Amino acid sequence: QVQLVESGGGLAQPGGSLRLSCVASGDIDNINAMGWYRQVPGKRRELVAAITFLNNTHYGTPVSGRFIISRGDAKSTVFLQMNKLEFGDTGVYYCNAEVQYGLVLTDYWGQGTQVTVST
Repeated sequence: QVQLVESGGGLAQPGGSLRLSCVASGDIDNINAMGWYRQVPGKRRELVAAITFLNNTHYGTPVSGRFIISRGDAKSTVFLQMNKLEFGDTGVYYCNAEVQYGLVLTDYWGQGTQVTVST
C-alpha cells in the first residue's frame, strides 16, 4: 500500500501563486506515476497534472502553461507549482499515485487540500 500526504493549499488572489507538496510512503518502489487532481462540488474529479517515474509530464488543458509539476530528489515526493491562479482553480486538490503490483494497477489518493482563489 501507499500513503499520500498533501500540504500547501490555502488562499490566494487571482494572478497569485501557490505550491502544493505530496509525500508518499509505503510501497514507493511500485509507483509508476504521481499526479494531482482537483474537484469542486457537483463536478467530476479532473486531472490537473501528472508525472511518470521517467519524468514525463502531462497537464490538463485548463492549467497548461500556468502550472508546473515536478518531483523531488526522492522519488516519493511531487510538487505542483501553481502560477497565474484564476477563480476557476478553486477546489480540493488530491494527490494521486498509480501503483503497480505485477500486472495490476491501483490508484491511491491523499486526503485532499483546499485551494481557494478569491479577492
